[in-house]
Amino acid sequence: MYIPFDELPPHARLWIYQANRPLTEVEQTEIKPLLQAFATEWSSHGTGLQASAKLLHGQFLVLANNESATAASGCSIDKSVNFVRELEQRFEVSFFDRTQLAFLNKGQVQLVSISELKNKVATGDIKEDTLYFDTLVNNYEDLQTEWPRPARASWLSRYF
Repeated sequence: MYIPFDELPPHARLWIYQANRPLTEVEQTEIKPLLQAFATEWSSHGTGLQASAKLLHGQFLVLANNESATAASGCSIDKSVNFVRELEQRFEVSFFDRTQLAFLNKGQVQLVSISELKNKVATGDIKEDTLYFDTLVNNYEDLQTEWPRPARASWLSRYF
């Protein structure tokens, strides 16, 4: 059962997938109804999930489920991964490249390779207060209040 993204409860569980490039306006327009259709049909062992999905910042695909209504099972999570993989193929984009980190720079999403991270910190391009899109955020409340978050408040704190 689809619920609007802004009506999710604070504890709703999230899965955030970061695209390896910005999605075009045309791609975003095509993806949005696919997200709603997936969330509407998403189920766990035959029981519909109270689910939602949204594109954020033109580069992040967020799937959500109200776990207090019906928990997502391993099979339902597999369905969501397969759905995201289908989007990858259709739009020639990767949502599973974990070698790129996303930061907010002058209002734009900036991708930085993990291999470049130490150098970017050393040169001051990335600072403790640089906003980082932490894809490990796993509930709606944290997404609303702490995303993006300062790099120092994430697992990146070890670099400062």
